[in-house]
Amino acid sequence: MSLFAINLLLAVTWALATGALSERNLALGFVIGMAILQVVGSAVGDGRYVLRLIRIVLLVLTFLKELTLSSVRLAIDVLRPHMRMRPAVIAVPLDLKSDVEITLLANLISLTPGTLTIDVAKDRSCLYVHAMYGGDPDQLSAAIKATFERRIEEAFR
Repeated sequence: MSLFAINLLLAVTWALATGALSERNLALGFVIGMAILQVVGSAVGDGRYVLRLIRIVLLVLTFLKELTLSSVRLAIDVLRPHMRMRPAVIAVPLDLKSDVEITLLANLISLTPGTLTIDVAKDRSCLYVHAMYGGDPDQLSAAIKATFERRIEEAFR
């Protein structure tokens, strides 16, 4: 059983033991379960469970921030009389090595308005991305690496 499933089980157990099955009490139980798993984590599996969970939450929050900013930027540009789009296909060098990490990065890029993952190099050294705002390919590549790729590395390594 994964530590996340154990954490959920601890949260439900907490809610049932206190007699209040509310969202707030389940959240409190989840935090208490995280604390318990942090203390006994190395004995039951991964001693970095809490840190990894926090990093996954940060990855999701980073994606939501980028999704919002890209959506607003694209909407403003579409409503302007003269669009400022400069479409380009760029190569983003990859530090990620596993198929899961590369697939997650490709999907996060594709889900963000204004960008689309086209392909992965056969040697998995870079990702080809179509960007509607590709005026400075180096800057765009650095932004992808600084946001999504860095957060994925933190969460899954």
